[in-house]
Amino acid sequence: MTGIVTKSTGSWYDVLIEGKKYECRVRGKIRLEEIKETNPVTVGDHVRIEIEEGSHAITEILPRKNHISRLSVKKTGHSNILAANIDQAILIATLQQPRTSLGFIDRFLVSAEAFRIPQILVFNKIDLYDADDFESVQGLRRTYERIGVTIYFTSTLKNEGIEDFKKILTGKISLIAGHSGVGKSSLLNLISPHIKQSIGEISSFNQKGTHTTTFAEMFEIDKQTFVIDTPGIKEWGLVDMTPQEISDYFPEMRELRLNCKFGSKCLHLREPGCAIHLALENKEIALSRYESYVAMAEGKDNRK
Repeated sequence: MTGIVTKSTGSWYDVLIEGKKYECRVRGKIRLEEIKETNPVTVGDHVRIEIEEGSHAITEILPRKNHISRLSVKKTGHSNILAANIDQAILIATLQQPRTSLGFIDRFLVSAEAFRIPQILVFNKIDLYDADDFESVQGLRRTYERIGVTIYFTSTLKNEGIEDFKKILTGKISLIAGHSGVGKSSLLNLISPHIKQSIGEISSFNQKGTHTTTFAEMFEIDKQTFVIDTPGIKEWGLVDMTPQEISDYFPEMRELRLNCKFGSKCLHLREPGCAIHLALENKEIALSRYESYVAMAEGKDNRK
């Protein structure tokens, strides 16, 4: 029987087949790629299972059309796959309580762009914004919409932007990610009454959220609409990417890199005749985006 993994706890997996869920274990050691993975079976995977008396087993993972992953924070040299076979990747971000850094946002976008997964950036908690915050977030909107990222603004407290958020989910399998405390669970609870994710508090000491979602889980909104909620993410490290690959995952740089003096070999760091540097001087590329690229290319730690 063939189904889709809807929940992963690390040792047990829920597999949905024709409206019925089967709790399964993995039979044997399954490895999909040469890259070491902390979770070779992940939410969104299409799998074959065998129904056995007393227990069920995943026997095969079918080929993925895509996946989104980050470096594992617990096992050096391993990656952690958040989800597979998704239609769009949605990052919930906040300017405060907690703050989502631009470096974190850009690493998420690069990881999705590696598979050409459409990206959506949702700025939540807009009820907390003052005039300066609104000016800042509108600048970010212009920066990211220019490279093809869809932007939304929401407030769960005032129920603002929720209907628009629901519309972007319709008919798709969507990954929902973000720091703990940005309001992922609150948003999901609003869009569907049967999603009852627990909601954490923001620490008054460090303005960080507490973990409430423990495992990745896929929820069915309707027969064609699914959302994958993920545990709060503190850091986002890129998985096995060269500087050339990273530059290719910045759409605004990908379009210009062939104009560089050294063509595809240009790393856009200190090379003469670099088209990216010229575009930066002409303000065709946002400085914040270029700074994120340099940090990634040089392996600097801006994962938070």
